[in-house]
Amino acid sequence: MTLRPGRLDLYVARAVLVAALGTWAVLLAFDLISALVGELDEVGEGGYTLGHALLYTLYTLPRRAYELFPTSALIGTVLGLGGLAARSELTAMRAVGVSRLRIGLGALASLGLVAGLMMVNAETLAPQGEQGAQAVATSAKSGDVVMARVSGLWARDGGTFLNARDGQRREEGGRAWTELQGVRLFEFDQAGRLASLAVARSAEHRDGFWTLHEVRRTRFGEREATVEEAETERWETTLGEQVVSAAVTRPRYLSSRELRRNIDYLERNGLDAKAFENAYWARWFYPLNVVVLCLAALPFAFGSLRSGGFGKRLFIAVVIGVAYLLAQRLVVSLSDVYRFDARLAYLLPPAVLMAVCWGLFGRRS
Repeated sequence: MTLRPGRLDLYVARAVLVAALGTWAVLLAFDLISALVGELDEVGEGGYTLGHALLYTLYTLPRRAYELFPTSALIGTVLGLGGLAARSELTAMRAVGVSRLRIGLGALASLGLVAGLMMVNAETLAPQGEQGAQAVATSAKSGDVVMARVSGLWARDGGTFLNARDGQRREEGGRAWTELQGVRLFEFDQAGRLASLAVARSAEHRDGFWTLHEVRRTRFGEREATVEEAETERWETTLGEQVVSAAVTRPRYLSSRELRRNIDYLERNGLDAKAFENAYWARWFYPLNVVVLCLAALPFAFGSLRSGGFGKRLFIAVVIGVAYLLAQRLVVSLSDVYRFDARLAYLLPPAVLMAVCWGLFGRRS
């Protein structure tokens, strides 16, 4: 073996990275096609066309890439190291004294770098893409709602324009409703002049109508402006909850900063913040999931090709990866039901899988 250790690490990392990127591209293509087919059912609703469906699907590309990378990393590790094993290169590396752990760390190096880029993507491109996708869908279907990344949600009902800084779907005691924060209502007369401006801390849609909270309304006359204040005020509008709630971004599509802000708001007001906590901690445990899934592939990659064949080991590794992701979702759902810490829910499955893989890896060593 003429490769120095540094070059050997790069060689292993490149082999695994190329396999992972190829797998990632294939999975992402299938996911996008499936999403586009699902959107075709919505074509014809309002002004929603095939072009809108294509644009909507493309906007979700960063988020889909983020979600599919852990599975792609697992399959890429098995394919990359399996290819080296099939050419007896792993055997040669072991013959010159390179440990299995060293080879495994080389495989993780490049994937860890991509995982870091996906973390940045989850804080920047993915939320912006989801906002753009929601804006395309809701504005085309209803014609009255637009989502803007900087200025929040905009909706129109005749001569009244609604602007909300943020919004969420709430659920408590078996009841669900839509809540908007930082609400402003601009009402224009038939001549296009601003007739009134209402600023409210929040707006809730319950029991079939909207209620504004902590309202300060300014009415503009010909030569004067009057101010009215109210703790609550019913907002008479034809703007439906379904249209607005469709434009409200789901917690898992928000950035960590936005999730933290929503968690603090809900906790201050004594509301259930579990959905936002789950999404927040899922973001921070993302690199651990990538590392654990890659480590889970190592016992199969180092296995003898004569002990069942590479295809069989690849299938088993994929099954383990899928089972791991499903088990993690199950534990997170249980944390919602039994109200235990979301951090424990995200830490338990990686710890169990790490212990199992360490045992298999040690036994094969």
